[in-house]
Amino acid sequence: MASMSQAGSGFGPKLRSRKHGAATPLDDLDKRLLNLMQGSFPIAPRPYQHVAQQAGITESEVIDRVSHLLDERIIRQVTPIFDTRALGYSSMLVAAKVDPENPWRAANVINAHPGVSHNYLRNHEFNIWFTIATEPDSPLGLDGTLEALAKEAGAESVRQLPTLQLFKIRMDLEMEGDTEALAKAVEIAPPAETEKQPYDEFDIEVIRATQGDMPVIPEPYGPAADKLGIPQPQLLTHLQQMQERRLLRRVAAILFHRRAGFSANGMGVWKVPDERIMELGPRMAAFRGISHCYQRPTYQDWPYSIFTMAHGRSKDECDAILDSIATQTGIDERSTLYSSTEFKKIRLLYFTDDYRAWEREHAGV
Repeated sequence: MASMSQAGSGFGPKLRSRKHGAATPLDDLDKRLLNLMQGSFPIAPRPYQHVAQQAGITESEVIDRVSHLLDERIIRQVTPIFDTRALGYSSMLVAAKVDPENPWRAANVINAHPGVSHNYLRNHEFNIWFTIATEPDSPLGLDGTLEALAKEAGAESVRQLPTLQLFKIRMDLEMEGDTEALAKAVEIAPPAETEKQPYDEFDIEVIRATQGDMPVIPEPYGPAADKLGIPQPQLLTHLQQMQERRLLRRVAAILFHRRAGFSANGMGVWKVPDERIMELGPRMAAFRGISHCYQRPTYQDWPYSIFTMAHGRSKDECDAILDSIATQTGIDERSTLYSSTEFKKIRLLYFTDDYRAWEREHAGV
């Protein structure tokens, strides 16, 4: 395995905005609605009515505004967010070293896999960082898939960075708060469970019927209930039970970060003593500006055990969030990897034929 040098070593292009990624002006009501749609969209017959009550406007006004924010590509989609690990999918973060002169060629190869949900060019010798998942019964498996991808992408080296502890996963941009709000710790939660949970064929049918873009209508769960041939109350009850069983994390709006004003994301990686990981992981995860926080493996040339993903309206704001973590935890040894290009960002679709089709085409399985 090739050496993985310190971040910030000058590799990769300078930070720049992605094409069509400029922030769009938002008024105070837009920001309020975006916060509510990210964190307070209920599993209920008329969820937009609930959001309207919280926002102090009518249901029809919420629907009109949300439709406009979708048209303007501020909201990417309103969708159920299922738990990849609870469904038994194998997943991990991967760092790859590819040709720095033409990273798009490798990125396109990697993006073609249906289990790749995020893929970024970052300022590091290992310049492509992506997350990938494979199905519970994949004949190729995660290792075989990565081997096939690395070969086809022409990667010089690939490093696997699986999750050892999950301290936080919640992509929820704070639209109304300032830098101080983002750099402040909120509620500290224990590490999340990552084990596979039991589910049956009806759970799979519900996932297939509800995943992807939900319609922006007064009763958005209705079409999925019709597709399943069941009354809407039965579907809502089942989705609530799936949430209790950890198969479903929540239903929420997912935003286009840059269009919503969050033009920077920095992956802050921390050298934390082994005996303090379980203490400091939850504390780092508690900061409002941190969306993801994990413990991952260390290597001789990579001493960073805790990964925190900071989102801000600028690089300086991301730095402020990470600086605040350093101040409050006393951990000074960190590196920050910034993304310069977003190659792919989607919500995974589960239990589709795409995974097997990829394995047949690319690995002959």
